[in-house]
Amino acid sequence: MCTALSPVIAATAQWLVRAYPAADGPLSEVLAEVQARQSVTVAAWLRYPTDMDAALVALAGPGGCARLDWVTGADTVPLDDEEFAWRSWVDEAVASWAACLLASAPLAERAVAVVAHTAHAGAYPAEFRRLTRPAERDRRAAALLRHPDLTAPVADLHRTRLLDRLAAEPACGLGPGPDAVGSP
Repeated sequence: MCTALSPVIAATAQWLVRAYPAADGPLSEVLAEVQARQSVTVAAWLRYPTDMDAALVALAGPGGCARLDWVTGADTVPLDDEEFAWRSWVDEAVASWAACLLASAPLAERAVAVVAHTAHAGAYPAEFRRLTRPAERDRRAAALLRHPDLTAPVADLHRTRLLDRLAAEPACGLGPGPDAVGSP
């Protein structure tokens, strides 16, 4: 994972698993977190494809999760300083894109193919099997996280920009269009 994007990826994945928790105990929690982290990593690499992009977001900060909390109804809980600190590193667009990827295997496969051509993929090899080809246990563990109706308020925030980004990337061997991108 790109060092400059590490805080964004960690915080955004944490926000997703807190917003859409696993229900079946510690193993399910770990499996859901792995899937959230993989989807967020792919989304972050898509949103910030160059080292310069990553450095700029690390310098300026991603914006936090206030709007995400609002659309999910979690904005009524008062936050202490420690809670506020990590939540300031959540990237709304990355969370939205990650929710889209978790809800659609074809979209996730397309995104993984595109990020294979970013600066991050060459410097930080990664495997995204739990995102693109989850086992049944993975699906059960992340049932809320992968449920398109439940995640729609978050996914819909930036879905169009994600689809535009993926449609503009023919380099991975998949041509743009509805068959390549799919609809979450």
